[in-house]
Formats: sequence, C-alpha cells, structure tokens
Amino acid sequence: MTVDRKTALYELHLSLKAKMVSFAGYQLPVQFPLGIIKETLHCRTQAGLFDVSHMGQFELSLDCASDLDTICTSPVSSLSSGRQLYTVMTNVNGGVIDDIIITRLPSRFLVVTNASCQDKDQAHFNQYLPEHCQLTHLTEQALLALQGPKANTVIEQLCPEVTKLAFLSAIETTIGNVACVVSRSGYTGEDGFEISISNRDAAAFAKQLLDFDVVKPIGLGARDILRLEAGLSLYGHELTESISPVEAGLSWLLRSQGGYLGFAELSRQLQYGAPRQKIGLRVEGKIPVRANADLVDDTGNRIGYITSGGFSPSLNQSIAIALIDQPCQLSVFFADVRGHTIRLHRTTLPFVPHRYYRSS
Repeated sequence: MTVDRKTALYELHLSLKAKMVSFAGYQLPVQFPLGIIKETLHCRTQAGLFDVSHMGQFELSLDCASDLDTICTSPVSSLSSGRQLYTVMTNVNGGVIDDIIITRLPSRFLVVTNASCQDKDQAHFNQYLPEHCQLTHLTEQALLALQGPKANTVIEQLCPEVTKLAFLSAIETTIGNVACVVSRSGYTGEDGFEISISNRDAAAFAKQLLDFDVVKPIGLGARDILRLEAGLSLYGHELTESISPVEAGLSWLLRSQGGYLGFAELSRQLQYGAPRQKIGLRVEGKIPVRANADLVDDTGNRIGYITSGGFSPSLNQSIAIALIDQPCQLSVFFADVRGHTIRLHRTTLPFVPHRYYRSS
C-alpha cells in the first residue's frame, strides 16, 4: 500500500483545521473552515494562498533549449531570460502527455509539471532528450500560489521588485533573506504569483503571508472552481493523451515549423478540423452536471460529454466545460443527472474574465 506524501505545509494545514484528502499521491487540503464557496469568492475579491507543492518541479541546463523544442509544441529556444512559457508535450498521435510551464532563468530552466504526471514526464524527458540534458527533480522545493486582486498589494510589502513583473514573467530573488523564484502566474484567472521556495522555509513564509488580513488559505475545492470559472483546462479532464491541443482550444501553442511529436496529426487537424471541440456551457437550474456525463441533442443522439462541471459561486450558477463532436452548431444540449433532464446552453469561455497583469 502506497502512503501519501506530505508537503512542507502539512502541519500548518492541520493547525488551520483543514479538511485533508488524498490527491495525486499527496495529503492536501480540500477546504478550510471558511468553506469552498467563500474561499472561491475571497480569492476573487481579496487574496488566497494555495499550497501547490504537489506539482512537479524540475531543472534543466540552458544548453537544452533546442532539445526542448523537439518535445514541446511551443518555441522554448526563443524564450528570453525571466520569461515563462505555457506549453504542452505531445505524443506521436497528437495527444497531450502533459501541459507544463517552462521558466527561463539566468542560469537554468525551471519546469513545473502536473502532480499526477511528474513520473511519466520525467520518463518522457529521459527518453527523448539527449544525455547532456540532465534533468534534476527538485524534491526539496515547495510551491505556493498567492492569487487574487490584493495579491500584488501583499507581495509589494515583502518584495517590491516583484510587483514590476508582468504576467508570465519570473525573477530569482530573496524575501526576508530566503532565496526563491517568484513568477507572476497562476491557475485562477486572477492576478497573482507563484513562489518556489525550499521546504525548510515554506511554512514560515506561508505564515508570513497569512498574517495579512486580506490573505486566507484556500483548498483544492475552491482552486478547481476558480480554474473552471476561468475556463482553464485541467489535465485528466480537458487534456489527456487522447485529447489533442487543437480539440482543447490550445491551437495557439502549436508552432508552425513542426519538429515535435505528433506534428503531422496536429497539422491535419488544423487544416481540416479536429474531431472534437472544447466549449463552455451554462446549466439551467442549480443542479451541477459533473464530469463524464453524456451530452445529447433534443432527439437523444449523443453529441459529446462533460469534461468538468460544478457550481460557480461567482456567477451563482452551475457551469460546465465539454468536448463535443465536430461539426456541431447546436446551442442547446441535454444531460441526464439522476433521472433529471438538465438543459445546458453553449456560451463563450472564460465564464469569468481573466485579470492577469500584462504590463506596467
């Protein structure tokens, strides 16, 4: 029997009376006493602190830039120092092995992977990158996310230089004599920061952030709602090894020159259309339609399925993301939830507008 790992903030979570759950091989907080709905709204209006230390963190040397181009769909080699790149690694059929963030620092690349994918990602790197590309798994690093409209005000009082960063930029710095890498990024649709910091310093730094009245601890439950409201894809739902970036609405990640796995199939999908399309749906009534529920038309023909769904506190409405068969011009779909026929209406994504900080 495999025992779940604990992050450096595990004891802090317990002291804050978090409800802990097993997720991706870790014990993580799904919610705090504030509750999932209030946590979601707090992040939208104030600032939320997330423990995302379960994500994989890796280092690669800068001379691996052109080699990374062969396994990522975006041009890693053109990434300038201090900038981040959101990209995907694809398989030979064009499916997504993982969506990752690559940060180019002055002396190295920092790669952040999904928690459930880090082992297979490491194997993929080792298989397709040449021997000189030595991948280092940063198992002693924690990762914290400070998200929300007040995040900048908070971080400014601890490290003013970080507030100059634009979205998808990063800097190596010190906060209170503690070395860390801070990026202006996140997974909520809000402005915010992610901080890679050593395990030994993570709890003290988290407590320092929580000392600000506007900052509350936020669990996995609210994090998933926030990313759903922002229309962002989640690996294992909108992205899998059988779902392509084109189907997932990520065509903008595909460089036209090719040279990466699955390029031929993805080029075909770009030219002739992908078999499926990611769409947003607003649900009539308060009953949420969850992942894997079938979508049908008014005659009962299956059109697709829900990839993610839940109640949106920001909109006071149930929402969902789906993959539907192409071509499909329908604007109204139906799903069965415990014997209830639920009507869903196609809408544009994101459900809640993004508020990333783009420039000074």
